[in-house]
Amino acid sequence: MTTLPRPAVTLTADDARRLALRAQGFLGAPDRRSGPRGVLRALGAVQLDTISVLARSHELIPYARLGAVGRPSVESAYWHTPASGAPHAFEYWSHAACILPVEEWPHFAFRRRAYRDRPHWNHQLPEGVYDQVIKQLRAEGPLTATELGGAKRTSDWWDWSGTKVAVERALMYGEVVCVERRGWKRVYDLAERAIPKELLHDDLDDAECLRRLVRLAGEALGVGTRADIADYHRLRGEQVDAVIAESGLVPVEVEGWSKPAWADPAALATPPRGRHRTTLLSPFDSLIWERARTERIFGFTHRLEAYVPKPKRVYGYFAMPVLSGGRLIGRVDPAREGRTLVARQVTLDGPKAVPGVAQALVEAASWVGCTDVRVERVDAPELRGPLTLELARAVG
Repeated sequence: MTTLPRPAVTLTADDARRLALRAQGFLGAPDRRSGPRGVLRALGAVQLDTISVLARSHELIPYARLGAVGRPSVESAYWHTPASGAPHAFEYWSHAACILPVEEWPHFAFRRRAYRDRPHWNHQLPEGVYDQVIKQLRAEGPLTATELGGAKRTSDWWDWSGTKVAVERALMYGEVVCVERRGWKRVYDLAERAIPKELLHDDLDDAECLRRLVRLAGEALGVGTRADIADYHRLRGEQVDAVIAESGLVPVEVEGWSKPAWADPAALATPPRGRHRTTLLSPFDSLIWERARTERIFGFTHRLEAYVPKPKRVYGYFAMPVLSGGRLIGRVDPAREGRTLVARQVTLDGPKAVPGVAQALVEAASWVGCTDVRVERVDAPELRGPLTLELARAVG
């Protein structure tokens, strides 16, 4: 890294934690009027994933911040139907596969250029298929991969058909876009048809794109190290270094952090105050998706174990961290059996965590239409009784 400027402000570890919570929408009054669309704009990216336990992750993100939001409002915030006018968002590669505000389309020009210049790909593209896909979309309108000719050659998820390879390549290049889903299937359309004309360009150079994404990451994080900021939209460290001085973020020092940090100046202007959310968090929530940051801010080790062999899991298939009082106080591995939310495994950070975990479970159960909560296993057996009693009180 180049020589760093002197920190403008020194923050305590608690200051940094509260700044992060407020920036992510977990401290202070939620903006219910702007709804899930406002959450998307504030975060800058909402990660997508196929796993659905209580709900899919993109639904859990606004729920965690706003409370019981209806699925139709989430769907309309992310995806549009042809009759609903211009799209609010598009899908692209950011932190991972993400929903992004449509106004950020120009700022991903640097990534589209990088994909076009990429020499090696995991999947081979059969000759002529790319042009055929574009021709078919132009003639027939928006289509799923199945409608284009098939997504897979076999039942293996990685064994993409030539059509699927082509349309995903076109999406990376920016010639094709996904602004709609049908039954969780991507609907592909030509970008020239789906993206508003005033946004449909790659005019911005890489530096301008990167400055914008670094600034957006800093605003969404509140305060973060170089690694935190880079990870948010999966930039390289040297890309952050090249633009951070012109990004508008302020260099700060955080007590207990071994690395330099930067903060959103607007966040520093007003001390973070207000009510803390109590909620279950998706493992893909941007508050916790960077493991080293989660450990540094919350002293909490977070790992998704869905892809870990069952005998090696410690906390469960889809263990959801529990946020309460601005702290991560435990984990719940949930499931649903009819109208019952089942807590297959519960991990509690001591007796004081019991009320918060119970509240989070009851609220989540109500949101997904469950009328009962059943606890199967508590890692600290002596806390099973207190948790059961607290749940009974909360349900009653």
